[in-house]
Amino acid sequence: MQNRIEVFKQMLESDPENTMVMFGLAKEYEKVNQSEDVIAILEKYLAKADDEGNAYGMLAKAYEQTGDREKAKSAYEKGIEVSNAHGHPSMAMEYQETLEMDYSD
Repeated sequence: MQNRIEVFKQMLESDPENTMVMFGLAKEYEKVNQSEDVIAILEKYLAKADDEGNAYGMLAKAYEQTGDREKAKSAYEKGIEVSNAHGHPSMAMEYQETLEMDYSD
């Protein structure tokens, strides 16, 4: 995995605004449980891309792994809004169920 991460990092160095590469790098970080790196790259990605909801779920899970439940909850809430807006009700429902089961305190 480290080699794939390096390839994505090199691609991003040559094209720092490429959101597809950012998302790919975040997925590679996710595979090796580098939550802090997932958070850092997805925050950049979400500031630039019109994500349809998937990145918010990834971001929420990364926040959960770092123990930041408030930011995780916010990411799920934004993911619900965005996925509904882009016509992905099943994704929104999945995020809603996670909120109801894990964040109803």
